[in-house]
Amino acid sequence: MSNETAHGSHGELDASEYAEFMALAAEEGFDSDEIDAELDGAGHGPLPVLAVVGRPNVGKSTLVNRIIGRREAVVEDRPGVTRDRVTYEAAWNGRRFKLVDTGGWEVDVLGIDAAVAAQAEYGIETADAVLFVVDATVGATDTDEALIKIIRKAGKPVVLCANKVDGPSTEAEAAYLWSLGLGEPYPVSALHGRGSGDLLDAVMAALPEAPPQTFGEGLVGGPRRVALIGRPNVGKSSLLNKVAGEDRVVVNEQAGTTRDPVDEMIELGGKTWKFVDTAGIRRRVHLTAGADFYASLRTASALEKAEVAVVLVDASETLAEQDTRIISMAVEAGRAVVIAYNKWDQIDEERRYYLEREIERDLVQVRWAPRVNVSAKTGRHMEKLVPAIETALEGWETRIPTARLNAFLGELVAAHPHPIRGGKQPRILFGTQAGTRPPRFVLFASGFLEAGYRRFVERRLREEFGFVGTPISISVRVREKRRKK
Repeated sequence: MSNETAHGSHGELDASEYAEFMALAAEEGFDSDEIDAELDGAGHGPLPVLAVVGRPNVGKSTLVNRIIGRREAVVEDRPGVTRDRVTYEAAWNGRRFKLVDTGGWEVDVLGIDAAVAAQAEYGIETADAVLFVVDATVGATDTDEALIKIIRKAGKPVVLCANKVDGPSTEAEAAYLWSLGLGEPYPVSALHGRGSGDLLDAVMAALPEAPPQTFGEGLVGGPRRVALIGRPNVGKSSLLNKVAGEDRVVVNEQAGTTRDPVDEMIELGGKTWKFVDTAGIRRRVHLTAGADFYASLRTASALEKAEVAVVLVDASETLAEQDTRIISMAVEAGRAVVIAYNKWDQIDEERRYYLEREIERDLVQVRWAPRVNVSAKTGRHMEKLVPAIETALEGWETRIPTARLNAFLGELVAAHPHPIRGGKQPRILFGTQAGTRPPRFVLFASGFLEAGYRRFVERRLREEFGFVGTPISISVRVREKRRKK
């Protein structure tokens, strides 16, 4: 492989680092193709997304379980069990993709059913391709026809799945679905797995290849994107108005005033930032309808576009499950994170004591996130916000050279070896940082590394190299057996 080929692929390793890393891998008996696949997987951007849509009770969740190879999506023999959009990671023939299981879509429905229909439509809009599931034993209904119009309007590639085809007799019924005008109907029994291979081959043809890691390239030299997120009425709009120095967003005592993310270019700390004020994320999204439901989806969308998330928490109230869930959303999205405790001017010494205890108990997993105590109302400590954001972004973009990382890993393993399990002691052989934004590490080991030891490695990485304000991804590749030389 030429240096030119190595550079720009295989995560974010340059040519010399890639060559050094592959030499280490060869010494330890790892297959070079497998390592390339691991590095490419760690260094690539968002995986292509497939939305699974259809009317209620056509077997979408059963099909999702079949594709991901495990029983995760809730399946019951009644319509409407799935309400939220649920995302899973799947793979077929060496290609990874995301699978979005949506609730059943129905036409002209009200209340909670309208919210379910709305999230299915959003799933279609944000997907790269659509897997449209029809019950072959029932045939195409008026609801199916109405949903097809929405899919066509979105202009996404479509694969038509004729589900519940358990034998030759129902295959003939599946053939009638050619009339839908979506191309070949693929006869499948999600329950028994019949025909799922051909269906997935068609899905792979419809999905784009996983794109290279290009996140943020268009932002280099431009304003950094900051998403303000938090539960309703926590003060996001007040904070945005305060940093902007004027009333740019409607502020109301009623929770949930903000519906759409509002992008604002704001001068702060001598720099221009793009702030996105998002609608509050409400508890149990699937029970909110109409505008509130869309607001929650848009919040998630704003988080996807951001580089750093400032999570606002109401310091005057007890930390809620909603707060921890929102922080988890930012971490899982791979964004830099700053936690801002708002309404600090409203709390007394006793509340501060209990807040510290709540933080120690409920936010132990994000000790690495910079913390600022602010008041959006009075402007207290606003000057601390920009340094915290800059620190988090610096951690998010930190890269450790392969040689330095392996020197660190060698010392770590020597001083703190993995516990012996079943008479064997797995050992980290070598590793590399395959990507940044957020930092992604691939470790190659002689055996399975327990979750507790992985957390220990992450903790020591933070102690040694910083990584303040950023989640860290660590994947482990286990050497199956030593190759003979």
